[in-house]
Amino acid sequence: MSDAWINALIGGAMIGLASGLMMLTVGRIAGISSVLGGLIRPSPADWQWRLAFFAGMVAAGTVAALAGGWFPLEPLASARPLPLLIAAGLLVGAGTSLANGCTSGHGVCGLALFSARSLVAVASFLGTGFIVTYVMRHLLGSP
Repeated sequence: MSDAWINALIGGAMIGLASGLMMLTVGRIAGISSVLGGLIRPSPADWQWRLAFFAGMVAAGTVAALAGGWFPLEPLASARPLPLLIAAGLLVGAGTSLANGCTSGHGVCGLALFSARSLVAVASFLGTGFIVTYVMRHLLGSP
């Protein structure tokens, strides 16, 4: 039996804890797209916590990668061509802009706050993900 569910449980708990701490300490929702957006177009008043948040994400990923056995690292390289990955990243960025938030902001924080807007956003991006996955795997034969 796989221990993947334990890793998922621990990861989910850590995301929830980090989101709650963000709300308690900074009074902001831990939406990655808005945190990074604020670093790209910084405001003199709040760039420090955004930089600390981003640095913490990078540091946590680095520690996880160095831990090795606890976090599965395979495959580090994608089987998808680079232009497809770039296009997918741009589409995700456009989607977070249109939705005024991302999966972390809407899915973790917004739903926890019983936000109707977040419920619609989560239903939209999950539904779209289900449809794209179905099309890619069953209609286009992609793995």
